[in-house]
Amino acid sequence: MSNPAQTTSRPARGTDIADRASVWAMTLFVAALLIIFLLLPLLGILMRSLETPDGLGLGNFVSTFSTLRFWQLVGDSILVSLTSTAIVVVVAYGYAYALQRAIIPGKWFLRTVILVPLFAPSLVQAQGLILLLGRNGILNRYLGFDLDIYGFWGVAIANALYAFPYAFLILSAALAVADARIYESAEALGAGPLRIFRDVTLPATRYGLAATLFIVFMLAITDFGNPMVIGGDFNVLATEVYNQVIGQAQFGLGAVIGVALLVPAMFAKLIEKRMTARQHALVTEQSRPLTPRPSARRDLFFSLYAYVVAGLVVSVVAIVVFASFVHLWPYNMSFTLRHYRFDVQNGTDPLWNSVFVAFATAIVGIIVTGLGAIVVHKFRTALTGPLSFLAILPAAVPGIVLGLGYILVFNSPANPLNFLYGTFALIVILEVYYNHAHAFLISSTSLKQIGATFDEASTTLGGTSMTTLRKVTLPLIWPTLLGVGVFYFMRSMVSLSAVIFLVTPSTQLASVSVLQLSDRGAINQAAAFSVCIMGIVVLCLIVVRVLMRLAGVKNVNLIR
Repeated sequence: MSNPAQTTSRPARGTDIADRASVWAMTLFVAALLIIFLLLPLLGILMRSLETPDGLGLGNFVSTFSTLRFWQLVGDSILVSLTSTAIVVVVAYGYAYALQRAIIPGKWFLRTVILVPLFAPSLVQAQGLILLLGRNGILNRYLGFDLDIYGFWGVAIANALYAFPYAFLILSAALAVADARIYESAEALGAGPLRIFRDVTLPATRYGLAATLFIVFMLAITDFGNPMVIGGDFNVLATEVYNQVIGQAQFGLGAVIGVALLVPAMFAKLIEKRMTARQHALVTEQSRPLTPRPSARRDLFFSLYAYVVAGLVVSVVAIVVFASFVHLWPYNMSFTLRHYRFDVQNGTDPLWNSVFVAFATAIVGIIVTGLGAIVVHKFRTALTGPLSFLAILPAAVPGIVLGLGYILVFNSPANPLNFLYGTFALIVILEVYYNHAHAFLISSTSLKQIGATFDEASTTLGGTSMTTLRKVTLPLIWPTLLGVGVFYFMRSMVSLSAVIFLVTPSTQLASVSVLQLSDRGAINQAAAFSVCIMGIVVLCLIVVRVLMRLAGVKNVNLIR
């Protein structure tokens, strides 16, 4: 009888060496890209912040930190971000609870409409609030109110609306899983609904709550669009970076504030990672899924709550859509389509530029992120640990800081890649690495779900790493990679803070046009651009969903 080990096919020695060489070539390629397009821009900011007329030193930090204005910016940024976070976490928890733990009509509708802000640039929330509550807003002009939305509360509410879908997605996932036996035991012991909520539901969702707290805080403290549009005289760190660089050409001081903005973002990310690392499975093989039972009073209360919240969120976006169809807000409210002619500087070019950049970002992002995830999870080398860290590092880097790093590094004539500056290619690369962490985690999750038996079977049959990658791994994860492409497309269409420093008149993007038109009071034209951005993103989702259904692919989440 032959020994099974003797029947196992092994790659020939020459093939094995070539396979290892291919693995290392791909690993070094991924490492080189991360170093050039992520690490160097961050180091560029740090070095520029240390540059003084007398050489490298801490002079910029000393002069910045010794001013009262800087500490006022830090205090205002943290306070407004904490306010947005508190609003979002409380309201989004109730909304997610209503959809997961109560029986209410139209759950599909409520789940869909609350995600609408994801399809628009962040500053659309500020646009909508101004149209509703601004000096020429509907409530002030037509209903006789005297509201002042500009400043602290305008930024806090706009950021809360912007971050609401992200919070809902996390909390909804946390509340979707529960063991019915625990709730039945609590009821058998005589616990009422409030006691069960306090002692069972809240502790079971504490990790989801922690993740929501830190993600919403990071979104709020790094957001640039909303404070620019609705902040008025109220400034935060993100807008100060822009003002120092674009308004005063103070790159050194802008870099110092950029470094300062990195601190709370990285601190929040580290705490979130530490807390979620302690998370353990709540559902085991013996668990029974919790199914909500009818309760007239509870279901009525949460139905009213959910529809009121959805109405408030949607009304802010809907008023922007409405404004795009009136002649001149608020003086001539008759219907017109003339704003969709885009009789502004560059016409429709920014819109088509955005579509081109988003499409290119999706393709490049799939390749770069998919390759990075495969290298980290399938090709174990000495560089696996450092690459894994670099891959998720962008999660803690605000877009405006990374964008500033790109202008400092790639605008230098001494940089051999200087030819990329001012081109769409650099904007595409920036978009890829700004959103790299999220896309990498999506790809990694899919790769971890592929059992090791597939790799072992391929190796046993004599397949090399490249053969396994081509014939096993890629066919299994392509739906996920398609989802990654959609994620990149959506994020690129609505991105503002990351690209604000890189756009030129010839590479103008639609989201930047919205900001510039809003800044000069062209409300209707800005609204029309925003509506087109939202329409293109929704159209993309529909087309991809239809194509996936035609290909027989189901259960792939396109909205992350």
